[in-house]
Amino acid sequence: MRRLLTAAAFCLLAGSAAAQGTPSGTLHIALREDADMLDPTLARTYVGRIVFAGLCDKLFDIDQKLAIVPQLAAGYEWSDPKTLVVHLRPNVQFQDGEAMDATAVKYSIDRHMTMQGSFRRPEISTLDHVEIVDPLTVRLVLKSPSSPFLSQLTDRAGMIVAPKAAETAGKDFALHPVCAGPFKFVERVPQDRIVLERFPEYWDAENIHFDRVIYQPMADTSVRLANLQAGSVDLVEQIVPSDVAAVKRDSRLKLAISNALGYYGITNNVGNGARAETPFGRDKRVRQAFELAIDRTALVQVVYNGMFLPTRQAVPPDSPFYVPQDQPPPRDVARAKALLQQAGATLPVAVDLLTPNSPDVRQAAEVIQSMAAEAGFDVHINTMEFASSLDTAQNGNFQAYLLAWSGRADADGNLYSFLYTGQAQNYSHYSDKTVDALLDQSRAVADVGQRRDLYAKMDAQADQDLPIIYLWTPKNIVGMTAKLQGFRPVPDGMIRLQGLAMAK
Repeated sequence: MRRLLTAAAFCLLAGSAAAQGTPSGTLHIALREDADMLDPTLARTYVGRIVFAGLCDKLFDIDQKLAIVPQLAAGYEWSDPKTLVVHLRPNVQFQDGEAMDATAVKYSIDRHMTMQGSFRRPEISTLDHVEIVDPLTVRLVLKSPSSPFLSQLTDRAGMIVAPKAAETAGKDFALHPVCAGPFKFVERVPQDRIVLERFPEYWDAENIHFDRVIYQPMADTSVRLANLQAGSVDLVEQIVPSDVAAVKRDSRLKLAISNALGYYGITNNVGNGARAETPFGRDKRVRQAFELAIDRTALVQVVYNGMFLPTRQAVPPDSPFYVPQDQPPPRDVARAKALLQQAGATLPVAVDLLTPNSPDVRQAAEVIQSMAAEAGFDVHINTMEFASSLDTAQNGNFQAYLLAWSGRADADGNLYSFLYTGQAQNYSHYSDKTVDALLDQSRAVADVGQRRDLYAKMDAQADQDLPIIYLWTPKNIVGMTAKLQGFRPVPDGMIRLQGLAMAK
């Protein structure tokens, strides 16, 4: 009842805002949660990447077919398997007027590699050093050949920050970030709004048609829908499947639905501090029993109207790295109970499930809780604001964590940082020599088929150990006013502002 009252209150506010009229030069975007810190080196959240799409251009981007295309770069070539030469666009400025040149590129990539707490370091860990060839050319020299390296530069590892601003701000750079994107930072009110303003000197300024962009976090799915229907926001980056029919019925609105690159899964603490010292964390048979208690098909049918796809792996079926033979096991409560008996577990087995506070994810956790109870588990759901949940997982203060990963075009971006020993987003602290070796080998091989075979072997080991129980592959479901034109549904789900315009 409380959630419905909150939604109703937002409807009234939205109606009032719509009646007063929204400035025609401002684009209002609703986010499913608040972003974390606005520093490309330190950031982790999906919605943060959406904000960065307006704030920080990258060396490269991906298009709707996942092809790598230049952005701040003008082009590139591999001079040998370990040397990537990147040519930069001329006459590009940062939002403070500093030149975006080879010196800035070297500074930013070195910052990704050396800054304490960097989440970019594992993404580009095969990099040895960066050389400045001339003001518009850099040479990236790798320690060894790396097939996914270029694709990593299509996301935050490829974002270039203004060196003078970063040096002046130091650890506080995230409070007033300066990049080379189409909009510059104006203000941030946590849990309320992030405001960006058009940067007139942007290199592709002719494709930017709004004076301002305001990103507003709205964790409640019904609140997001109510605001879209009332006209107080122009675009909602996530419409849940249960609200799709309502959007379709409204002639003032439209949807863009596309396949996504990532997954939802349960990350299990198997070695991250004292919370791993439980039957669930120490015995893989207990985790196997937990997986067997879950009916993925029923789960996505109940929570997501069957729009999402049950899965047991980190990449979607349309990825060239997808392993067709690795399918989710059918639910088998009897087998789950037998495994718990073999493990000598005392019933019920207590499991604390850390869950972000989105209503749909909370509902999914409740379905899992009910299913697992039939096999002998007592699941306690610990709901938390998303950015806080990431910090909790990083600190090891969890047993199991229902977590989404938005995904990358190359499978390495969905696997390496989460499963390789000691990596930044390996919240479970999983460590297996076979998995590490196969992930290393997959980076060194260029042929997609050979890489897929290596991932199949890696999956076989990880499916036994279950540091992550992959559950479903989502879709990108974006809702917007029918007046908004030029939206491009790219599988990474980012809201690219280039080309967006409001019909008169």
